[in-house]
Amino acid sequence: MTFFGSDTFERRRAAACKFLAANHLRAVIIGPGPEFEYLTGTQIDTHERLSAIVLTDEGNATVVLPSTDAGSFPSDDPALIPIGWRDGEDPYEIVYKLIASPADSATPPIIGLGSTLTADHVLALQRYPFKTCLAQDALSSLFMVKDDDEIAQLAQAAEAIDRVHALVPSLLTPGITERAVADALHTAILEEHTAVDFIIVGSGPNGANPHHDFSDRIIEAGDIVVVDIGGTIASGYHSDCTRTYLVEGAPGSQEQLDAYEVLLQAQQAACDAARPGMRAEELDAVARNIISEHGYGEWFTHRIGHGIGLAGHEPPFLVTGNDLVLDEGMVFSIEPGIYKPGSWGMRIEDIVHLQADGAHALNTRPKTLQPHPRDTPRI
Repeated sequence: MTFFGSDTFERRRAAACKFLAANHLRAVIIGPGPEFEYLTGTQIDTHERLSAIVLTDEGNATVVLPSTDAGSFPSDDPALIPIGWRDGEDPYEIVYKLIASPADSATPPIIGLGSTLTADHVLALQRYPFKTCLAQDALSSLFMVKDDDEIAQLAQAAEAIDRVHALVPSLLTPGITERAVADALHTAILEEHTAVDFIIVGSGPNGANPHHDFSDRIIEAGDIVVVDIGGTIASGYHSDCTRTYLVEGAPGSQEQLDAYEVLLQAQQAACDAARPGMRAEELDAVARNIISEHGYGEWFTHRIGHGIGLAGHEPPFLVTGNDLVLDEGMVFSIEPGIYKPGSWGMRIEDIVHLQADGAHALNTRPKTLQPHPRDTPRI
């Protein structure tokens, strides 16, 4: 069952086919995953058997999938043709016949392959006389620039995770373990989402590991705690937000307070600086330069952000060396961090929607390090 009407996906596929023609691709072959879901409105998992949507530069859209799973594929989209293949048949031959042309003998066509196709499928397709490239190279702007429906869903997801963050101050009490906090957050995320994507509760030295999840460490008074959480809402769109909290009962160290002021300045500067037309690496540099100028550069070890949509992490990736030009309609995180090895860590993350006049944050929870106002817990 799809969340949007079939006309939405027909419009997306038509746009994708135009991108193929503009980029001189005969077709793209997209396997299960976020790109497949974007084009069909459907999630599908056929294990090791080949499933893919094949789009051609002539505007044809065909889903090739095992006959064992054909009955589970929605049939309410008249513009999407499903072809089932039985065990013993060659699904790659079916795909090839969908895209082959008599003119191919002169110039091998270029076929874009989706990023979720596994190596066994890619190698099997390479026996045919065409050149291959990443489909994302041709379709990246289509996937990265969100339409109004997608923006609305991402805003809803951000509001949902903000409501979960509102509960965190009530949970971060001296004597509780990271695991107990994570268990409570798991319940809270599921109250607001259909699935939990991840939970990071990094207190004290555990916060120095950017991708720590949670442990049995007992949270102490005066700890700073990195809480990074995300989930998936019913439409398939994702949330992701990080706040760093100060546990009541003791003040943070001056070193931590000073570092956090720099981090907050850097994160806000990047939010303020984001504009269509700037390169991804330029936005990364806005925050990175501020952090480096204050002597914390070696403790900022990751990119400033990533795109978000039907995947929790997707292009654009805001990182040194990425000269991608940011465009109006993109949605991405801005999340610098400072991590003192073995001691503490801190990160601030907002999901922002890039508009003509700059970045508009979808997350609205406070970003100050002082203990945040406590909301009445529901868990």
